[in-house]
Amino acid sequence: MGSTGTVLRELRGAQKTAKGVSLYSRYVNRPAGRVLAAVSFRMGLTPNQVTLVSALFTFGSLAAVALAGPSWALGALVWAGLVVGFAFDSADGQLARLTGRGGPDGEWLDHVVDCAKMILVHTAVLISLYRSDLYRVGEQRSEAWLLLPLGFLFVAALTFCAGLLREQLGKAAERADPGTAASAGPVSRVRAVALLPADYGVFCLVFLLLGEPAAFLAGYAALAVVHALFLVAFLAKWFRELRALRAGR
Repeated sequence: MGSTGTVLRELRGAQKTAKGVSLYSRYVNRPAGRVLAAVSFRMGLTPNQVTLVSALFTFGSLAAVALAGPSWALGALVWAGLVVGFAFDSADGQLARLTGRGGPDGEWLDHVVDCAKMILVHTAVLISLYRSDLYRVGEQRSEAWLLLPLGFLFVAALTFCAGLLREQLGKAAERADPGTAASAGPVSRVRAVALLPADYGVFCLVFLLLGEPAAFLAGYAALAVVHALFLVAFLAKWFRELRALRAGR
């Protein structure tokens, strides 16, 4: 394969469907991942190595949240690290499709890193709250705030596990009866906008508020509520879809 420009053109033809993808992932994260995938290809990196680079940026940023004192500078650095890690998370799959070097091991590694990221991001916030004055209300510390990242972690873990099970059970049903395969359908711009609050890239923006504890807590709490509402909607949707697959057999 020739120049980086040629690689980018090849990558544009190796994209997953945009259905069910928020505007951030479609217009920011995937294009950024495409550039990183092209650079990684030129450097001779494998998809699994790109996954590990993603983990390095993400876990390093979360360690900083947990161990360093909150500040505006820290917030900017953490946000940048998480965004780059998220872009590399998109790049590994794009590189795998480009090179044909994807496999069960790569998919497994990608899911392990995603699961670890989901757990550690809220654990890092919990540690930061405990170690700092982020949960001080006036002159008093309100330890009830420590329940917030635990609740957010519960919502995130349930969404991740239920979504993964929905995907795998759906694939199993389609393999058993190809007639149950759902059509891709049109890409909905309204749905892409509606999914923005649940997008990890949008969630990362809250760390820009680390310099102002009250603003960070308010933003983080608002996102927790939004993600909880999305979880309820997703669970109902996935249950209906799986029941329809059973009825279609």
